[in-house]
Amino acid sequence: MDIRKPNDSELKKVLELSPQAVFEGTLSEVKPTNEKVEQLVKPLLEKGCYYLIATEEDKLMGWVLLGTSKDQFTDKINGFIYELFVLVEYRGKGISKRLMTTAIDQLRQQGYSEVRLSAFSENNAIKLYEKMGFNTRTVSMSLSL
Repeated sequence: MDIRKPNDSELKKVLELSPQAVFEGTLSEVKPTNEKVEQLVKPLLEKGCYYLIATEEDKLMGWVLLGTSKDQFTDKINGFIYELFVLVEYRGKGISKRLMTTAIDQLRQQGYSEVRLSAFSENNAIKLYEKMGFNTRTVSMSLSL
């Protein structure tokens, strides 16, 4: 398995598949259009965030979107994982862990002392994040009316 930055055609494929990633990551609550995904991702890419993809024999298996985020209270800049996704047919093979490990290593090499991420509370990926040492830092709550 190769983990690296995507070329232009691979990035296009990631962006085409991103609505499914958002849909699953939000536990089927949000099904964005490709245009909405572009509105969300384009500013991130413009500020220096980037994708790492997992491939094998030129087949896209998954990706992670990483970059930075500023703490709203301290203004400290931290590494941030914006998205992690593995295509259904490649799940259960440790790809998520490899993508996360590579992303964390890159953020560490860039000098960040902390990496953060956000996830819906019932997201299965939380188990992976906890195994990798992530701890709950804040809790966002909602009340349906």
